[in-house]
Amino acid sequence: MARSNAEAKYCTMAHISSEMMWVWSLLYEMWVIVTILMKMYCDNQSTIFIPSNPVFHECTKHIEIDCQFIHDLVINKHIVTPYVWSEDQLGDILTKPLARSPFLCFMQQVEHI
Repeated sequence: MARSNAEAKYCTMAHISSEMMWVWSLLYEMWVIVTILMKMYCDNQSTIFIPSNPVFHECTKHIEIDCQFIHDLVINKHIVTPYVWSEDQLGDILTKPLARSPFLCFMQQVEHI
């Protein structure tokens, strides 16, 4: 159970980043060289700040392994964590009940992908 929204999102980021690194290593084994940075969008600025700040925070002690893992990936430029507004989270179409207007907006974005 997460103690805060930032902690929950950070644990999710750690899981997603490990999956991203697995895909990267699979592509590497298939001789596909990935030259672009992998982007992991997040709508929580404090969650984004934790891996880029080298100072250890006492409030993140219980997620220290996740912090170090993501920090290493960010420092070694394997992933970047850009900020995205909550209204622009494309994943919301799969996880939240949306009103008609945001739903149609997301559907147009999906059609362009």
